[in-house]
Amino acid sequence: MRSRYIATATGAMLADPQSLGNLSPDAAERWFDPEFWRARGELAAVSGGRGSAWFIVSGEQRWVLRHFRRGGFIARWSRDSYVWVGEDRVRAFAEWRLLDRLRQLGLRVPKPIAARYERKSWRYRCDLITERIDAAEPLSAQLARGEFPESRWRAVGEAVAELHRAGVDHADLNAHNLLIDGDGAVSVIDFDRGRLRAQGAWTARNLRRLRRSLEKISRGLPRERFTPQAWECFMAGYRGD
Repeated sequence: MRSRYIATATGAMLADPQSLGNLSPDAAERWFDPEFWRARGELAAVSGGRGSAWFIVSGEQRWVLRHFRRGGFIARWSRDSYVWVGEDRVRAFAEWRLLDRLRQLGLRVPKPIAARYERKSWRYRCDLITERIDAAEPLSAQLARGEFPESRWRAVGEAVAELHRAGVDHADLNAHNLLIDGDGAVSVIDFDRGRLRAQGAWTARNLRRLRRSLEKISRGLPRERFTPQAWECFMAGYRGD
């Protein structure tokens, strides 16, 4: 997808030209302000996470706005700023470009709409807007609501295998980042720090991370929600058995 690069007073933006239309750069920058959408009655917070993502419903547009925030120990000192090491390393820009590339490969990932960063001296903050995947919910939510059939486990395994065959190392593969629609189609979201790379041990690390996530969210749920047999169905789909 051809992107439009826009220099701003404090940084820069990338945008899908079709979504941007004839908006001026100043007007487009308002897209990244949750209060702009809230004032129009077109904003809803996304549950879970770090309180930094919102759903936008504006006419035909169904978008997700995400402000990049740090997690873990380092967040005690810096909640949402990152060290500037060049524009190519801006996290929102890197994710925008990766999503664009994955869609060119035919993978089921969100369409990137716009990304921006604001730089101040040696630090920057950034945001990303992607298209919302219609009528889909996280694997974690489906597990919490009821049993997950074997066919769905296989489909999830096939989707992860497709990513890995394309060389996609997802830095945070977990049950919240795998979305499933009513027809059972699986999409993958949240590619912050993801990258394309040659095959290697990282595929096994991805799988271990996903299994730990499934085990964690299944605590307190009925035992049949996630069993060793369910994981084997996932692996059968992953291996293409």
